[in-house]
Amino acid sequence: MNYRLTFWTILLIFFGINIYSQQKVVAKYDYLLYLPKEYSKETKKYPLVIYLHGGGQKGNDLNKLKTYGLPYLIEKEQNFDFIIASPQCPDNKYWSTENWFETLYADLEAKYRIDKSRIYITGISMGGYGAFITALDFPNKFAAVVALCGGINDSDLKRICNLSKIPIWAFHGTADDKIPFSETERIAKGLESCKIKNNFKFTRLESEGHEIQYLYETKPEIYKWMLEQKK
Repeated sequence: MNYRLTFWTILLIFFGINIYSQQKVVAKYDYLLYLPKEYSKETKKYPLVIYLHGGGQKGNDLNKLKTYGLPYLIEKEQNFDFIIASPQCPDNKYWSTENWFETLYADLEAKYRIDKSRIYITGISMGGYGAFITALDFPNKFAAVVALCGGINDSDLKRICNLSKIPIWAFHGTADDKIPFSETERIAKGLESCKIKNNFKFTRLESEGHEIQYLYETKPEIYKWMLEQKK
């Protein structure tokens, strides 16, 4: 059976069929993996985007991640010219609960051709918090951060200047009733006090609420801007 699977895998790659649409990978935090359409035909290294979901997608069913965001777009057969890893946070945890990033990154680095100068992290809601906090913890890893309706914990404000080293594009609706607009606003204000000149881009969405996941679908400038950033 294993030989048959290997044969069909080789055959699909030979004829140029993209078998990498979105696969489950078992890890400390299981994740969905997307490899670009041309990955198997080339030897070049690719940018890596880590996508963090919101609180409603926690658990042990990766299909929950496909309701919106990057996993949703991949399911709809949208192609991207970068690797995408979408881990799932367990029910009883948050992105800040423990160090999941190093295990995920080590697994990806060992298995795939990653351009280490172009590693990005993005997330929405709880995932927006996760994107900021992971960047705070590993500021030298990321070329850019894109956070939608996120924030940081009070205890992390004292190290806010870690973020000043990274280009960031943040989005937040002024009428958000789940994660207040002020959460992103105070990040912007905190970065202004840092000695290092920051690259913080803040898009205020006037009168919009929490449901801004549509930006992943309707604002391709996000990906263009992100990929322009390089360490």
